[in-house]
Amino acid sequence: MLIKNVHVNNAKEVTDVQIENGKFSQIGTNLTAKPSETVIDGEGKLLLPPFIDSHVHLDSTLTAGEPEWNETGTLFDGIRIWSERKKDLTKADVKKRAKATMLNMIGHGIQHVRSHVDVTDPHLIATEALLELREEMKDSIDLQLVAFPQEGILSFPHGKELMEQAVKEGVDVVGGIPHFEFTTEYGWQSVHFLMALADKYDKLVDVHCDEIDDPASRNLEVLATEAYERQMGSRVTASHTTAMGSYNDAYTYKLFRLLKMSGINFVANPLVNVHLGGRFDTYPKRRGVTRVKELNAAGINVSFGEDDVKDPWNPLGNGNMLDAVTMGVYIAHLMGYGQIQDSYKFVTTNAARTLHIEDQYGIEVGKPGDCILLNQKDFYNALNEHVEVLYNIRHGKVIAKTTPAVTKLNVN
Repeated sequence: MLIKNVHVNNAKEVTDVQIENGKFSQIGTNLTAKPSETVIDGEGKLLLPPFIDSHVHLDSTLTAGEPEWNETGTLFDGIRIWSERKKDLTKADVKKRAKATMLNMIGHGIQHVRSHVDVTDPHLIATEALLELREEMKDSIDLQLVAFPQEGILSFPHGKELMEQAVKEGVDVVGGIPHFEFTTEYGWQSVHFLMALADKYDKLVDVHCDEIDDPASRNLEVLATEAYERQMGSRVTASHTTAMGSYNDAYTYKLFRLLKMSGINFVANPLVNVHLGGRFDTYPKRRGVTRVKELNAAGINVSFGEDDVKDPWNPLGNGNMLDAVTMGVYIAHLMGYGQIQDSYKFVTTNAARTLHIEDQYGIEVGKPGDCILLNQKDFYNALNEHVEVLYNIRHGKVIAKTTPAVTKLNVN
């Protein structure tokens, strides 16, 4: 495949990109097509590596309103409603809903997904369903699965055993939810347990960490210390960390030293964080999002996820990472022209670091021929117009193609 006349990674100059045997073989100007080679004229559009959703919940997707709508919009009511809905889970149910969302994601240019799957279920139904779907969909999309204890590790019957069973069955990442444990001590103990579990089985870590407006919720320092002392930094991710938006600046200054030393990653979920956050405030209302701008400026890796797609925590969602980036740049005050141009990194290269796939990701000679062509010349315009992903290309094959809508105005 030869893709001509494209701006690669927001570069000002246009270039050509060639893919052979599923990998990028040449990147340069005036490349010549081989006999019978597929040629795509990019017409000066933007070519990026595929989008990554580094935080989503595919087991709960498309269940909004079942058995009831979350009218309060709180995290805690979402958990309560989901605990009722998951009593009716079957493998067929989970796979049908998750596959529908994944197919929609592919249409929006996503090729890599990290999904949390609730393991506070004695039968691990959703875990088994998504493990099967991971294998079935691997030619089109890569799915990392996180063992996520939605109702706690120490606070749920046999929580530790269920976590280890999920790891043995093949999940990729060990998760946690320390701020939802019964006590502060349970929260800290859960972090120590999950880090030891990940270390034992050589797994990645992604913890729902301090997803609460409470400034006294400080499990992040425990997670970062564990990551530093175990030398697991780049393998560890702290998701949400919304309590950081309520920490005082003196404590945060001290904390950032540890965060940089630890080398851990962060995932913000701007859409759902701003929806769930500040629900117990009158005025002023907190934004409910972690310190994205400050983390980014400190050189600490931050990526964005969509988090929830039409489920008890988010009644909306369309599997489109441009939605998450738009909300993210607004809410984090990243609205400078250069900041907007660079914001694609939150759902591409930064997210690849989060998923620990940098070695096999990016538009570089020798790497897998995976890329997307957006219907604009640069990311500023692509984001501003929420443009279509014209082509989603995986290993040199088109897996999704979109024809833009045409609007005809009948006005003077």
